[in-house]
Amino acid sequence: MLREMSIRNLAVIEEVNVSFHHGFHVLTGETGAGKSIIIDALSLIVGGRGSADMVRYGCDKAEMEAMFDLNRNHPVWRVLERLGVHASPDEMLVVRRELSSHGKSSSRVNGQLVTMTMLREIGECLVNIHGQHEHQSLLRTEQHMEWLDMFAGDLLIERKQSYRQVYQQLMRAKADLRELEETTRHNVQMLDLYRFQIEEITNASLKPGEDERLTEEKRKLQYAGKRMDSVSEAYNLLHGGKGLDALSKAITKLTDIQAYDPSRIAPLLEQLQSAFYQAEDAAFQLRDYRDGIDSDPEQLAVIDDRLDLIHSLKRKYGESIPDILAYLEKTSLERDKIENRDEYLEKLRKEQQVLYERALEHATELSQLRAHASKRLSESIESELKQLQMNNTIFCVHMERIGGNNTNNLSEYVQLNSNGMDEAVFMLSTNPGEPLKPLSKIASGGEMSRIMLALKSIFAEIDQIPVLIFDEVDTGVSGRAAQAIAEKMSQLSSRCQIFSITHLPQVACMADHHYEISKQVVGQRTCTSVAMLNLNTRIEELARMLGGVEVTEKTRHHAQEMLDLASRQKGA
Repeated sequence: MLREMSIRNLAVIEEVNVSFHHGFHVLTGETGAGKSIIIDALSLIVGGRGSADMVRYGCDKAEMEAMFDLNRNHPVWRVLERLGVHASPDEMLVVRRELSSHGKSSSRVNGQLVTMTMLREIGECLVNIHGQHEHQSLLRTEQHMEWLDMFAGDLLIERKQSYRQVYQQLMRAKADLRELEETTRHNVQMLDLYRFQIEEITNASLKPGEDERLTEEKRKLQYAGKRMDSVSEAYNLLHGGKGLDALSKAITKLTDIQAYDPSRIAPLLEQLQSAFYQAEDAAFQLRDYRDGIDSDPEQLAVIDDRLDLIHSLKRKYGESIPDILAYLEKTSLERDKIENRDEYLEKLRKEQQVLYERALEHATELSQLRAHASKRLSESIESELKQLQMNNTIFCVHMERIGGNNTNNLSEYVQLNSNGMDEAVFMLSTNPGEPLKPLSKIASGGEMSRIMLALKSIFAEIDQIPVLIFDEVDTGVSGRAAQAIAEKMSQLSSRCQIFSITHLPQVACMADHHYEISKQVVGQRTCTSVAMLNLNTRIEELARMLGGVEVTEKTRHHAQEMLDLASRQKGA
C-alpha cells in the first residue's frame, strides 16, 4: 500500500505531505482545486510522462516522493532484483522523481538511480490509474485479447510464449521464402559479383592472426641493421670489454679476504658470483641472437605485398580477417541460394509448412484454453455488473478466427498472428431482447465506467497491484448507479488500496478516509493544500457537495444521514 507521499513545486502545489491508510480513500474539492494534480504527481512517481510546464512557476524543479509498504511475496521485489535495484522486503520502498524546469528528469528507487524504462516497469507493479477517459481502451479489441489471456492464467501465458517462439521462426522462414521468390535480374547480376568476391577472398588463403604475425615480422626485418649494431655492442661490452673481466677480478679480491670477515664478505661474494654467471649467460644469448639476425630485402618485399593484399581485402569486406572470412561464408551462402534457387525454395517451403503446423498446433491449444476462459470471464463480469445496477445486462467474450473464419475445419488454411488464431471481442446487451453488440456500438459513458470497474474488480486479485486510482470514473452516472459504484469500490478496498477523485456525495460517503483538496491565494501566489477530514469537517464537505454554494442545516443533516447509512452498509 501507499503509506506517504510528498509533493513540492508541482503546478499550483508548493508543498504537500500526506499520509494514507488501508481501505477506500476519496479526494474531493471544488473544480480546479488541484485534485488531478495529486494523481498526476503519483503518475510521475511511477514513470508517467512529464514536462517542464508542470514545474511551479519560478522554481527550478518539482519533486515527488512516495513510500510503499509491500508484503514479501509482492511481484515488485522480483522485478527490482532482476533490474539490479537493492531493496529489502523488510523495509519500505521509496520512489523519488525530480522534474527540472528545463524538462530533464531523474528517478531514484531506495536512493538508487534508475532509468525511466526501469521506473515504468517498477511502477506497473505498484499503481494502476484509471482516468475518466481510460474506458476508451474498452473499445480497442486488441486490448480485449490481452485481458482475456491475463484472466486465463499462468498456463495460457506459458503456452503463449511457446507459441510465439514458433511463430517468430515461421515469420523468419516466410521472409526468407518471400525474398527468394522475388528473385530478379538484380540477383543474376549479384551472382557475378558474389562469384568474384568469393574467388578473391578464397585465393588469398587468409588465416586468422596472419596480419598481426606478418606485421611483427616486417618490423623485425625493417630494423635488422639497428638490432645488429645494438646487440653486437652490448655483447662486446660484456664479453670483449671489461664487463665480465671486472666481475671476475672483484670475485678474486673478495675471495682473498673472505676468511677475515666471513659474515659480511660471504653474502657480497655470493651476489657477485651470481651476477657473473647471469652476465656470462646473457652474453652468450646476445651472441646467439646476433648470429640469428637476418636482413632479407626480398622477404620484406614479400611481406609488404601480402600485407597490402590483406589491407585491400579489409577495405572491401571487413575490419579484420575474421570479419572477411565471415563475409566469405555469408556470400557463399547467398551464391548457393541463387545458383540452387529451386532446391532452396523447396527446402524453405517444407520448413515453412513444418513450422506452420507446429504453430497451428500451439494456436489450437491456445484457442481451447481461451474458449474455456472466455466463459468464466463472461460469467464473472456479469456477476460484477449485477452488483453495479446492470441487472439485465448480458456480457459475452466473443471468440472468432482471424479474418472472421469461424469454421472448425483445421484442414483449411488458418490465419495466424502473434496471439494465435483468435480474435476476442467484448459483446454487450444492456436491455432484454436486444442482440449482443460490440461495446463501441451500444455502451454509454456510465456503462463503460461500470464495465471498467467490473474488470478492475476481477483483475485486482490477478495482477496484485496494491494501489488502484479512479479519477472521476463516476462521471455520467447518478442515483442508484453511483451508489453501486461506491459500494463496489468499498468492497474492492478490502483487497487493495483504493483512491477515487469524485464529485458525487454517494461515492464520498462510502470512503474510509476523506481528503479535501482546496486552493488558496497566499502572498499573491496560488497554493493547493490537502487536508484529511474528521467527522465534523467531513459532514461540511458532504453538505457542500449536496447543496452547492449554500450549506444549510438540512444539507448537513442529509450528509450525516448518508454517512450513517454508509457505515451500516459497510458493516453489513
